Amino acid sequence: MDGHHHPAGHTVTSPPVQAPGQAPVPVAHTLTPAQTADRRPAPSPLHAVRPGRHSASGRIRALTAATVTALALLFAALAAAAGSAGDGLRVIGRDAGPQVVATAGLYFGLSDMDAQVADALLMGEEYADRRRAAVARYEQRRSEANAALLKAFELSGDNQAERRTVQSVLDGLGRYERLAGQALLLDARSGHAAGPPPAEVVELYRQATDLMRQVLLPQAYNLTLESGTIVRATYDDKSATVPVLRAAVVVTGLAALACLAGLQLYLARRFRRLIAPALLAATAVTVAAVFGGTAVLGRSQADLRTAKTEGFDPVLTVARARAISNSLQGDQSRYLLDGDRADTYEHTFLDKSQTVFYLPAGNLGAYHAKVTGGATDYLGLMGVQSAGADGKRVVAAYRTFQQADTGFRALARDGRTGAAVAARLGPVREAFDSYDRTLLALSQRHQAAFERAIGSGERGLDTLWRLLPFAIGGLGLLVAAGVWPRLKEYR
Repeated sequence: MDGHHHPAGHTVTSPPVQAPGQAPVPVAHTLTPAQTADRRPAPSPLHAVRPGRHSASGRIRALTAATVTALALLFAALAAAAGSAGDGLRVIGRDAGPQVVATAGLYFGLSDMDAQVADALLMGEEYADRRRAAVARYEQRRSEANAALLKAFELSGDNQAERRTVQSVLDGLGRYERLAGQALLLDARSGHAAGPPPAEVVELYRQATDLMRQVLLPQAYNLTLESGTIVRATYDDKSATVPVLRAAVVVTGLAALACLAGLQLYLARRFRRLIAPALLAATAVTVAAVFGGTAVLGRSQADLRTAKTEGFDPVLTVARARAISNSLQGDQSRYLLDGDRADTYEHTFLDKSQTVFYLPAGNLGAYHAKVTGGATDYLGLMGVQSAGADGKRVVAAYRTFQQADTGFRALARDGRTGAAVAARLGPVREAFDSYDRTLLALSQRHQAAFERAIGSGERGLDTLWRLLPFAIGGLGLLVAAGVWPRLKEYR
């Protein structure tokens, strides 16, 4: 057998020599690599290469999904923060806050009812016209107290404890009205001179005023405390929650902007386009949403703080001061009305005076000396409120009232009952009315600040809620408009 050398990769085996008459022997062929490749089966269409997650279209989809997720988290944080701030403004401005003010007004109305009855019983026939005016004012305060109780009942909602307290005050007020009515009727029939009425009238009034001071006024104050607790708890909660949610808005907003920037850069590099107008617009809307949302939330938080510290708290403080002051001036009439309890009413006058404007003093004379001597370092309810122009007017009016009380008590101690009654119904009452007007003016100023702050916060949040749907829809359309044309190129 002769072998022949051929180029590399090609080996040919020579056919064997056949004997005459022998059948042909098959020749074995060794195929070249090219021939082997030519004979491999063609790839099936099912195994064609598809865009995977690492391909261009997959990356676009991944970046788009991350962007949409970040935007969804941004708007979720905005909605949660706006809802939390709105709840705080609603509770303090529309719900528990007004209930506190209403119950504080109830305390004032109840205390003035008792003071008017004491004045009417003290006046006698010599002050018939003023007695009728005092009885009319008593009826007016009674109507206001009933209206305040109904409002407190409505505002109590499903709080069964508050509802039971309101119902208890209503029941007790009915008993008080019967006792006071009997005392006024017997007093009118007695026709006594100015000064203490007959003993049976005094006894009826004792029962009425004890019911008022020991039962009704504490219950009314408890209503104020319960509602005030809700306000304080709500304020503390929102003061802690809203800043956290506001920070979440900033974080999610930055994440959304980073995703939008990453998507924009990838599209620019991959498709050699410098800018995608729709994505640029989406970025601008996102920036506006982050800055605008955080600004509104910051403003609402500041408004909530203003409403609480510069509105609600001072309004409640002044309302309590007015109610206690009104009660202490009623103690002046009770001091003359019931000689057996005169010392008690003098001590309660001092206690209530120190509750409103505290100065350390062991007795009423020492307190009078400090107040009329021009003291300014007051503590108590009105200690903080005594600053500023309005506060100084309150202090000046209070000083005048305490000076008038000094002269009034001197007359009573000298046994000049008629002159003491005239002083009580004349200069003392005028001095108190002037003092009360300064308290009312101070309360109205704080009430106006409260309403402005609540209104400002609510308006800002309302605007945010109106714009959120448009921002969400607009961003969705802009992101789709920026990405869809690029994805179509892979279809």
